[in-house]
Amino acid sequence: MRIDRLLCHLRFVRTRSRATALVESGHLRRNGTRVARVSQPVEPGDVLTVPLGSRVALIEILSLPDRRGSPREAQACYRLLNPAGDAACEDAGNRTS
Repeated sequence: MRIDRLLCHLRFVRTRSRATALVESGHLRRNGTRVARVSQPVEPGDVLTVPLGSRVALIEILSLPDRRGSPREAQACYRLLNPAGDAACEDAGNRTS
């Protein structure tokens, strides 16, 4: 699945055009490597570093969603990795830009 579709389906952004802007900003990383194009493929097991306002969410992709469903469906497809123990990152999956 393309990374722009994934970000939209997982509800980190509202539209694919916002996902495109996020990728083009140069701050999004997949497995520690900067994502340079919106067509970058993403697979289960990949770790994404997603900037969300003043925070950064580190997420592991568990499965690829078929559609942009409810927030509960989206949250079932990824796991938040919280290395610093920062509680502010806990609600990162509930935000939509």
